[in-house]
Amino acid sequence: MTTITQAIETKYLKATNVRGSRIKATALAGSLTVGYDCALDAAGNHAAAAQALIARLGWEGTFAQGGNAAGTGYVFVNIEGALV
Repeated sequence: MTTITQAIETKYLKATNVRGSRIKATALAGSLTVGYDCALDAAGNHAAAAQALIARLGWEGTFAQGGNAAGTGYVFVNIEGALV
């Protein structure tokens, strides 16, 4: 198995006249936008978007979630084999 070293960053996209609220997950390998699920809290929506991108890219592993430096979303990093 190849260890994924790319981070995934998520951000909230507010509703427009055409589309509802969304979460965009972005990594160097690609991006994916999913609709906001009102049944989840903010952290859960960001995690769901990251998991959808992970599945689309066929990545495996355990990803840790934390806030991004700008405070506008979350960052997900693969922690398997990480130095602790």
